[in-house]
Amino acid sequence: MKFNKTYLALAMSAFILTACGSSDETDNLADTSQGTDASTSGLSDGSLSGNQYGSSSGLASGLGPEFSDPSNPLSKRVIYFELDSSQIKQEFVPVVAAHANYLQSHPSQHVILAGHADERGSSEYNIALGEQRAKSVERLFRAQGVGASQLEIVSYGEEKPAAAGHDESSWSLNRRVEVGYQ
Repeated sequence: MKFNKTYLALAMSAFILTACGSSDETDNLADTSQGTDASTSGLSDGSLSGNQYGSSSGLASGLGPEFSDPSNPLSKRVIYFELDSSQIKQEFVPVVAAHANYLQSHPSQHVILAGHADERGSSEYNIALGEQRAKSVERLFRAQGVGASQLEIVSYGEEKPAAAGHDESSWSLNRRVEVGYQ
């Protein structure tokens, strides 16, 4: 009987993870080891940060002016993803690298990597997808030498959208990881 329950739990998990997949998408939640091998299509202009961390100016106290300079990659604190994907798009690799370099040179800084998803799919699926997205960013940070004690992961799934619409332009803004300095 125990074998049947375990098998059923595994089958249900697999179903949940694949239920919202699209036949024209080739990205897979289980294949996140290719974190920097991503497509460059579909990038939002990043004008909406969706950032909910820090002071009223959008910055955590103690961060330098480089975080508000639009020409500096540190001013970008949102990493966007394709539908059903947890792979970091190639155009966001320099943004993640800039934050990794900053964190390395400021070991007392701590960030929360908040994963998000659009409204499509079940709540459980979107929580898992948000977590996988945050873990992809975490892996890239760690690969560049950021200490584990500086990183925290949280997934909100579809619960905290950056855009409230029900179309692709809104959904693309909701598929993200926010880098929140504490």
